[in-house]
Amino acid sequence: MSTQPFPEPEPLSARFGGVPLPRGLREDVQRMSWSTLTSTYGPTPGPLRLGHWHCGDADRPASRLGPQPRTFEATFAIGDRIETASVAATGPVAALTAMLYDRGIAVEMLRFHQLQSGDDTVTFVQGSDGRRAEWAMGLSTDKTQSALRAIMACANRLLAGQEPAASPQ
Repeated sequence: MSTQPFPEPEPLSARFGGVPLPRGLREDVQRMSWSTLTSTYGPTPGPLRLGHWHCGDADRPASRLGPQPRTFEATFAIGDRIETASVAATGPVAALTAMLYDRGIAVEMLRFHQLQSGDDTVTFVQGSDGRRAEWAMGLSTDKTQSALRAIMACANRLLAGQEPAASPQ
């Protein structure tokens, strides 16, 4: 009886036009399929969920050159509580991490990478809560939503690794 070897999986970088995955992540996922990668690092059920997201003054004309704070608003589910938040920040990543921090959930962005895969933007982030770091990813046709999903996935991964006594405030 002859056996045929299983074909080598297509490298994940092929999904991104040959652009390699971020260093530090690519070594861990080099043998993973796309579905395993997304189920491992993508958004999963957890205590944090992001509902409504809005930049309240996105249409405001720029009054000066350079990054300017904008007002971002969000609705979160944290466990069984629903909360709303508003913060002034120069961008959506800074706004979301500030909102989480204000609720006792530390997610410091160590690495941030966005890659194109067809019409989708895939965002890979490595975040830390000060004790350990986790990689996570988000996927969307919208770059901002992709980034927000990656940050929320990272926050949930960090919370999942905490000791049972630690929980979001």
